[in-house]
Amino acid sequence: MITVTRAVCLQMICGGLSAINRCFYYLVGEISLWGVSMKDSYFSAKVFGCEKPVIGMVHLPPLPGAHRHTTMSVEDVIEFALRDAAALSGGGVDGLQVENISDKPFIKPGSIGFEASNMVAAVAREVKHSFGLPVGVFVLANGVAESVSAALASGASWIRVNMFNLAYVADEGFIEAGAGIAERLKNYLGPKIALLVDVLAKHGSHQIVSDLPFEYHVRRAEELGAEAVVVSGTRTGRAVPAEKVAEAKHVAAKPVFVGSGVDAANVERLLSIADGAIVGTYFKRGGFLSNPVDVDRVRQLMDVVKRLRSRI
Repeated sequence: MITVTRAVCLQMICGGLSAINRCFYYLVGEISLWGVSMKDSYFSAKVFGCEKPVIGMVHLPPLPGAHRHTTMSVEDVIEFALRDAAALSGGGVDGLQVENISDKPFIKPGSIGFEASNMVAAVAREVKHSFGLPVGVFVLANGVAESVSAALASGASWIRVNMFNLAYVADEGFIEAGAGIAERLKNYLGPKIALLVDVLAKHGSHQIVSDLPFEYHVRRAEELGAEAVVVSGTRTGRAVPAEKVAEAKHVAAKPVFVGSGVDAANVERLLSIADGAIVGTYFKRGGFLSNPVDVDRVRQLMDVVKRLRSRI
């Protein structure tokens, strides 16, 4: 516990909740309040039950309605996903995230077909029941309402949100904040669904918000309801500089996850700073996104993570 000075107490009383938040974020850092650390999170502690969790990506093939969809049936898609999930689980990951990554070119939230969110939900439910690992979902692109619905139907523990606050320009066009929809749907449908939120999401331009410092984006995401923040490179598979992870970790009150470019060579350095990682491309055979998951590559990375955990 810490001792709160008279000046800090006065600022809290006079400034209200926003002043309290500023005190905690800017002045105090990692503190303990009523016996609970401000750095603790429902997302990490309750969902994974381990330090430095690694989430393995279950990338789905093109779904019905998508440009590249073939003749794969629902059962075929589920079988496809279960094979990758089995390799990820067998290699020792701590959680799985189901995502319709092959539905390119993506379309804006609100225009995403029900078939996409329904398929993600169906696959996530099968994955969860088959392997017993925590499962999350992500309906692209930035389908917040669709992801919450899929999480509710599948029993998923979290969703990922690319654009949570403010806005950016992506291949889909101008993408606006999803925080309002996410929080309202959560409260109405699934209050235990955690929000894993990107800060300056990959695959897009953030020139429109370039007047705001990076630390603002991190803090604002947390203020609006993020249970954890994600820091990524500029595109899928692209590494994020350790300095950027450190900057996010310095200002964040919630866990910080690395969202792209994690591999066996850099995972120790990145997870010595961050609280967790989401890994997709590296786990694929040869490191190519379109290939199936290679269990040996999963084990190689997770062995490094286990050694790191043993020293914590």
